[in-house]
Amino acid sequence: MPVAFNIDVKRSLNRRTLLRGAGVSLAMPWLSAMRPAFGGGRVESPRRFVAMTLGLGLLADNLNPATAGREYQASPYLAGLNDLRNSFTVVSGASHPRVSGGHQAEASLLTAAPMTFGSPSRNSISLDQLLAKNLGHETRFPSLVLALSGSNSPAYTENGSMIPAESSPARLFTRLFVADSPAEQKQQMARAQQGRSIMDVVAEDTRSLERRLGRGDRDRLDAYFTSVRDLEKRLEQEEAWAHRPKPKVTEPKPIDIGNGNDFVARQRLMSDMIRLALQTDSSRFITCHFGGSGGVVPLEGVDEGYHTLSHHGRDDEKLAQLAIVEKAIINAWGDFLRTLQAVEEDGGTLLDQTSVLLTSNLGNASSHDNRNMPVLLAGGGFRHGQHLAFDRKQNHPLPNLYLSVLQQTGLQVDHFATSTGTMPGLEPTRP
Repeated sequence: MPVAFNIDVKRSLNRRTLLRGAGVSLAMPWLSAMRPAFGGGRVESPRRFVAMTLGLGLLADNLNPATAGREYQASPYLAGLNDLRNSFTVVSGASHPRVSGGHQAEASLLTAAPMTFGSPSRNSISLDQLLAKNLGHETRFPSLVLALSGSNSPAYTENGSMIPAESSPARLFTRLFVADSPAEQKQQMARAQQGRSIMDVVAEDTRSLERRLGRGDRDRLDAYFTSVRDLEKRLEQEEAWAHRPKPKVTEPKPIDIGNGNDFVARQRLMSDMIRLALQTDSSRFITCHFGGSGGVVPLEGVDEGYHTLSHHGRDDEKLAQLAIVEKAIINAWGDFLRTLQAVEEDGGTLLDQTSVLLTSNLGNASSHDNRNMPVLLAGGGFRHGQHLAFDRKQNHPLPNLYLSVLQQTGLQVDHFATSTGTMPGLEPTRP
């Protein structure tokens, strides 16, 4: 559905003039009219990243094509995505080095921090939050952390703290698009100002304490102090955004789906919200955790709970029902890609500018195996239309794909977690 804005663009304008004149700062869709009016250079569309994460994996035999390369025959799960074939890459034989622990490894899904079952380890910053920290300052929301239900998420701060997810599309819509009352704006500013005052006190106490600590404690305190400074910057940004109008959209406020087991319908509704957030440039870095419903997903042919089906033990009946659920998830993911592809932006599409990752910490949910993780990557300016098949016994480091995404999204780093370089075969189509 189209997005409506209270702005009339009658001639080509540079982005800064348009935004300042409209008074809505950066909460705008990217328009071709934002190119410089007199040929003074080319303004590029922003690059974005969306991670969609599953808690119960995907059946590898149904997801991954039997052959590698560009001439692969579509697998059962990918058969309905043939029109998108050149817009995504399938990766098999990849996982996070030194990560195990079954469901617990969900904490390392986007951080790739080493984790061993029964042996807690310090988590680190997730892929989405690293992008938000360095590149998220141009939008009202540096990042959005979402879920289909509950508050668990794979998004982690630099200090290894999980960021709780928003699971209500209705509340998210209000945050993104419903104008705050003057009283609410005043309250937001007061909270931001109060937070900054608290940070000033904490910073002063921290510097005083630092002089009395040993080397190791000073290093730990420096990491904490860095997070304090980051929070100060975010509070300043929140104070500034409190004055700026939110974008207007034609879509009505969504109604949350009450059935917690209606997994695919919830996926589709939240995907619509993610598309709106990207299209209005409200945020460029979004994580949505699908998790895994414990009850029966209301799909024809399914009468056992999703979690039970994922622990199939190679039972044929459970495998058949699980395939129905998982194929519906993949089809909904494909429809999300199509909505991004339908949005034109600066000579391309919103999908061209957005790397969309679908993955899970479980390569085999039935045995809680964290190797051979399911991985689909779409959009983002990569040369797709291929199956990158790595060794299923000696897996390729998945952090290499993360590094490729970071670089392609505009963050100039040469390392992420346990990466050994960028992912071979995943070639960008632009510098």
